[in-house]
Amino acid sequence: MTQNTTAAPAATDSAPAGQWWRDAVIYQVYPRSFADGNGDGMGDLPGITARLPHLRDLGVDAVWLSPFYASPQADAGYDVADYRAVDPVFGTLTDADELIRAAHALGLRVIVDIVPNHCSDRHEWFRQALREGPGSPARERFLFRAGRGAAGELPPNDWESVFGGPAWTRVPDGEWYLHLFAPEQPDFDWDHPAVHDEFRSVLRFWLDLGVDGFRIDVAHGLVKAPGLPDVGHGEQVKLLGKQAVPYFDQDGVHEIYRGWRRILDEYSGGSERIAVAEAWTPTVERSARYLRRGELHQAFNFEYLTTGWDAAALRAVIDRSLTAMDAVGAPATWVLSNHDVVRHTTRLSGEGGAGDGDGGARGTRRARAATLLMLALPGSAYLYQGEELGLPEVTDLPDEVRQDPAFFRGAGQDGTRDGCRVPLPWSGRRAPYGFGPVEGGPSWLPQPDSWRDLSVAAQTGDPASTLEFYRRALAARRAHPALGAGPGLVWLPSPEGVLAFSRTAAGGSFVCTVNLTGAPVALPTPGTVLLAGADVVPGAEETVLPADSAVWWAA
Repeated sequence: MTQNTTAAPAATDSAPAGQWWRDAVIYQVYPRSFADGNGDGMGDLPGITARLPHLRDLGVDAVWLSPFYASPQADAGYDVADYRAVDPVFGTLTDADELIRAAHALGLRVIVDIVPNHCSDRHEWFRQALREGPGSPARERFLFRAGRGAAGELPPNDWESVFGGPAWTRVPDGEWYLHLFAPEQPDFDWDHPAVHDEFRSVLRFWLDLGVDGFRIDVAHGLVKAPGLPDVGHGEQVKLLGKQAVPYFDQDGVHEIYRGWRRILDEYSGGSERIAVAEAWTPTVERSARYLRRGELHQAFNFEYLTTGWDAAALRAVIDRSLTAMDAVGAPATWVLSNHDVVRHTTRLSGEGGAGDGDGGARGTRRARAATLLMLALPGSAYLYQGEELGLPEVTDLPDEVRQDPAFFRGAGQDGTRDGCRVPLPWSGRRAPYGFGPVEGGPSWLPQPDSWRDLSVAAQTGDPASTLEFYRRALAARRAHPALGAGPGLVWLPSPEGVLAFSRTAAGGSFVCTVNLTGAPVALPTPGTVLLAGADVVPGAEETVLPADSAVWWAA
């Protein structure tokens, strides 16, 4: 079976001056697991600063930092107690300033998380709301409600927490407060003007410190449907990102982001400050609405991330993504892993991952092929720390070391998120493999023994390693005129289970071929091999692609 030659929607031409984000490769740093500068077993800002040359040498354009704000760490920092302070476990505000300056000196931009849907129950606003009681102005900044039932003993509605269980917790005076995540994370009421004022101030605080943008956590969640109506479904976590619910993706969020965009534009100065939406919506078309003129710059493409190892399904989501983003003049984004999902080396293996953490050879082959496919597509790409090392999910963490709140709430997410958050290996033959300054020192989550062979030091200089593969891929992407934002793509005829497309720009043409089947496939040779994810011997007329492999061609 062959696929017809068709053109996908045209992407925006190469990024205009200042619009660096249209074709950027952005690297997510999960601070507690990236590098430990003081030896306490927890990653920190000085550790990140010391390791920034690794990211420069990798070839990324920007660093996105997950939360490092003052927090009780009930949800790994996504429960913020003070949006203008650094948690002591990560360092100081001076350390943050030094990190930003060091990144800029290396040519790296810095994006930080902002968490506007909810705060920590230790945030002074929420503590004041508890002290002052029902009917107080302090409570109006959160979603406190009377309960249902004869004595108010039942939650105000049937909403469920993303982490499992009810989304409401009752306080001693009898009222209930909403938390779409953990009970330690009360939701703000964005109908209150003080909430708007506070976050406008927070944005300016970090922009004044020099950050280049924000990743907006739960960007789809700030506004709730009027009256807080019941969902009428008993397993709401299965609906999220698949169909409409009254607490996510409400139209009112867009006015908030139009206001934020005006602030970002004030700070542009010839190189745009950006905002990226973490918006789990039912369709990519709904996600595109966050990127209309005057709103945000990018949105994560979760539909792409959650698509399996299937050629037809991937082609369909690529086409939908490019069409939706083209309609609003925004670049598509592509991502394979992050701090909330199983690492794609394991997820794509189809094996569930090995208990010792090696993930399997098939997972490594598919991960490399998936990376070449992602980096060949028009738009911007996001990498998650450790994927450049080929790290698999750690599937055998002992229960006693787990810290993900979803693990402790039985009706919550399948599995946990700890397995993708295990600290990185940098060097050495003994844990924590250079994560901290002391050999044999502590690490907040244990690393598998097999990771000694996956460290940055072990892979550097080895042409067969995943790290050197990523370095070559990012260098080639930056150098080839048809890659990055560039023009759109044209699908080429190919057998079932194979994707092939071309991209052309002034100065060169490019072809990407991806064999998603479990057997070798012969294809016409389209040019000269630029980069391959597996051993390929190009023929004059025809080239055999190994199973689960991808090749970039200079056409």
